[in-house]
Amino acid sequence: MQATSITTTSPMPPWYRQVRWWMLSLLFFVTVINFVDRQALAVLGNDITDEYNLSNTAFGTIVSWFRFGMMLGEFPMGMLMDRVGVRIGLAFAVLWWSVGNGMHALSTSIWHFRIFRFWLGTGECGNYSGGNKIVASWFPVRERAFAIGIFNSASMFGSFVAAFLIIPIREHFGWRMGFLVPSVLGMVWVLVWWFVYRQPNEHPSVSQAELAHIRSDGEATEEAAPSNWDLLKLKQTWGLMLCRFWVGPVVEFYLYWMPKYFRDVRGLSIKDSAYFNSVTFLFGDIGSIGGGLAAAWLLSRSWKVKGTRQATLLFGAALCLLSFLVPLTGSIAIAIGLISLILLGHTFLSANMFASVSDVFPNSAVARVTGLTGVANGVSGIMFPLITGIIVDRTGYTPIFFMAALMPLLGVAIALVTLRNYEPARLFNPLERERDNEKR
Repeated sequence: MQATSITTTSPMPPWYRQVRWWMLSLLFFVTVINFVDRQALAVLGNDITDEYNLSNTAFGTIVSWFRFGMMLGEFPMGMLMDRVGVRIGLAFAVLWWSVGNGMHALSTSIWHFRIFRFWLGTGECGNYSGGNKIVASWFPVRERAFAIGIFNSASMFGSFVAAFLIIPIREHFGWRMGFLVPSVLGMVWVLVWWFVYRQPNEHPSVSQAELAHIRSDGEATEEAAPSNWDLLKLKQTWGLMLCRFWVGPVVEFYLYWMPKYFRDVRGLSIKDSAYFNSVTFLFGDIGSIGGGLAAAWLLSRSWKVKGTRQATLLFGAALCLLSFLVPLTGSIAIAIGLISLILLGHTFLSANMFASVSDVFPNSAVARVTGLTGVANGVSGIMFPLITGIIVDRTGYTPIFFMAALMPLLGVAIALVTLRNYEPARLFNPLERERDNEKR
């Protein structure tokens, strides 16, 4: 691969004046908003099922319509990010999903919820395809897992904040306002994003030293963007798709179903169910940031990318096996502790799963590959809530906890087999065949 480097004698500014961290903070906040909007259904789910007399199976269909929307929107959103850039693409995605979330306040039937969840899903899927592309543009390889861990931790922080934001709104103004108020936050974020975001080489506040740091892995020249068909012919694409197919639904089980589980099985009130569930999300934050820090530390210790990703993915999947124990304990405190460790492991794993995309694919394909993995996650995300609702109505939660224990391990095994040496998947571009793999 031909590469150019930037040399500079200017010193690196202190971290708080390095623009890439401010871009990451914008990405963090929009991901918080994304999951507040998403988690509103879980926080208000008991109110909705009570008011409309819905079974667990019916509630599962509402969740599945959201995943159906994400599945259909993932690849188009990825194409949008790659073609028009993340400044326009992410602004459109956030505005679109914010309106969709606000529309939930007008729902008067289960079909309204299904339609508006579908709408929300078609927009929210753009958060990760855009976010992965932003990290690939602004951070060198050795910092990417940490950067992804930071913005991915916002998913758990947003889920944590959701209960403390939405429950007071619900108590004072009713559950419908619990959907409407968070939507305004997304619209405010779009205005800030539009005026602040630029690419690294176009941003007026980026110093030459920071730009050199961002490009310290080498800046590719004459890089031909792969076609969609090129991407689908690669085993690496399918490996990451199948990994996310099995890994993705597990966290959504804990996001959407735990408030109902705590009320129906553990006997907690609606308010306590939401608050206790929120506590577990703080450990998800620790796992996401920890997964990135662990990867950065191993790479700084001269570990290759292959060994780093193998260790972090397997560690996260191993913690998810604790799901076997949740239905077997009679203690609420122990159950919450186990779920906390499971979410820590899942986000630890996820930070490195998403980082694997930019390990293997060029920046011109990162958003689309992330979108394709999201399509796979969408397929399983449609199936798993439906299966969950049916099984819970018939036999209870225990079989679902057992499934949630094994699915991440299966996904990680597929990824490690198909990615193997984490070699760059650039076979479609003759100019990229010569790549220096010493860092790997």
